[in-house]
Formats: sequence, C-alpha cells, structure tokens
Amino acid sequence: MAKPASAIQPIELDCADDSVTLEMTRWLAHLRSERRLSPKTLEAYARDVRQCLEFLSGHWGSRVTLACFAALEASDVRAFMAMRRGSDIGSRSLMRALAGLRSFGRFLEQEGKGKVGALSAIRAPKVGKGLPKPIQMAAAKRFTDADERAGEARDPWIWARDAAVMALLYGSGLRISEALGLKRRDVPLRGAGDVLVVTGKGNKTRMVPVLQNVLTLVQEYVAMCPHPLPPQAPIFVGARGGPLSPRIIQLTMERLRSALGLPDSATPHALRHSFATHLLSRGGDLRAIQELLGHASLSTTQIYTGIDSERLLEVYKTAHPRA
Repeated sequence: MAKPASAIQPIELDCADDSVTLEMTRWLAHLRSERRLSPKTLEAYARDVRQCLEFLSGHWGSRVTLACFAALEASDVRAFMAMRRGSDIGSRSLMRALAGLRSFGRFLEQEGKGKVGALSAIRAPKVGKGLPKPIQMAAAKRFTDADERAGEARDPWIWARDAAVMALLYGSGLRISEALGLKRRDVPLRGAGDVLVVTGKGNKTRMVPVLQNVLTLVQEYVAMCPHPLPPQAPIFVGARGGPLSPRIIQLTMERLRSALGLPDSATPHALRHSFATHLLSRGGDLRAIQELLGHASLSTTQIYTGIDSERLLEVYKTAHPRA
C-alpha cells in the first residue's frame, strides 16, 4: 500500500466523488515516493487525469466514481483523445496523457479497486522520431579541448577520460554505449593500427576507423588512470574504478555546453550525429557512412543524417555512371 506523502496535496475535483480524489492523491504520492518521478511529470500526469475525469463527467452526465472509471470503455477513451486532439495538442502530449491514465489504472488494479481494461486496448499515438541537431564543426572539436576544462575542480585523469570518450563519439561516430563498452584490448596501441572493433546493437561487431589524435587522447587517459585496466576489462572506468555510467559523460557535456554557449541539444548522441552529418557535408559516401554508424538499413542513415530528397538525388547523379 502506498503511503501518502506530505508533498502531495489532496486532489479536489468537482467532477468526481471523494473516492476518486482520494485514490488520485495516493497514486501521485506513490509515483513520487516509489517511482521517484519529477515534480513536473507528476504535475503533467495529474493534469491529464483531471482533464480526462472532467471530460468523462460531461460525457456521462454525472460525477465519476471508481466503479464508473473501472467500467470505462475503449470508445470513451477514444472520445477523450479526440477531444484533446481537437485542442491542437501534439502526439507526444497525447501519448503522455494515455501513459498517465494507464498508470492510474494500474495503481487502482494493484489496490484492488477495479481493472480498467479499456486503457490497454487503446494504441498510443505515433510520435515521429526526433534527432539531435548536429553541433557545429568548430564547437564539436572544442569538447575535447583542454582549455575548455581548465578551472574545474576535478582530477586530471577524469578530464582526460571524458575527453577521450567524447573524442570517440565525434571522431568515430560511436554510440555512447559502444564507447563505454570498449575493452582495453579493443583499443590499438599508438602506431599499432588505426581501427577499432566495436560491438554495437544486436551484439554485431564492426570495424571503425580511429584518428591518431583520438588514439592519443585515449592513451593519455590510460597513462593517467590510477586504476588497473586489464585487457579483458572496460577501458573507461568510473572514479572508483567501477563501470563508467553514461550519465557521467552526459553531465560533463552539460557543463561544457554551458561554457561554450551551446543549446541543450548538444548531447553525447549529438556528437555521433555530427560525425555523420559533417562527413556527408564534405562529400562522404552515404553507404560508407551507413557502415561506419553500424546501421542495418540505408534508410536509417538517411533519416539519421537529416538529408532530404534533393541531397539524395545529388548523391545519385554524382555516383551513378548513367546519371
């Protein structure tokens, strides 16, 4: 049973009876204390469920009770979604509203207050894939600059580690999970080679070129790291020598993009996106970029790099012998 939290104020609704408002208050307290949802998410969920209850009250012509809500039909949910769509809200907001209603329905079921089966029968609205905007070439290079890291009260080896990781994201187009999954034996010694063997999605391996200056940054980190780095273990480790969390790199980029005056879209994944975009803008072959990124489909690369039909036609005309 979820315990009420003092930070959650009791819900007051004219469109529903006291049993519904009580369960809504307990549900929000549960989300805050057990699920650790942010105040903004809690506020959005509460608003979405309140709007649904207000709609249902008008739709049914009476105040909503727990028994009525448990007897909710798919047609009622679709009518609510259509009403919200008519208010010009986007698919992402509709998807969040449905997620909030489902969460409330699951809570009621767990508490033995009825099963709202209609909510699981509704398909979530389709949301187009959003991609990070590429970082300008000069700014992307500065993420590995020692000058940008000066003045921070952090161990030099940690700065060297973060710079090496970000250099791999931009210099070789790796996913952050791929970079942090590299073993010490996967990274060539200076002068011993210029490719990495990377394990990507679906446990598929691919060979990725690595620039010498990127290797230099990695080697500088290895030389400075105070923890042992066995060949079979991850090359990038946390402050105590354990696995390095992607969140650490994300936080580092947040600090640096603030210093560089870059937007919130400058994320670790944006460095990979920038790698692909900058290669393409300099005449890189689309098929080769597909291989470097580890995409199974060329259409994925087309979407990922944000190119349009005009750019595709240009590539076709340049490459096809009969064009």
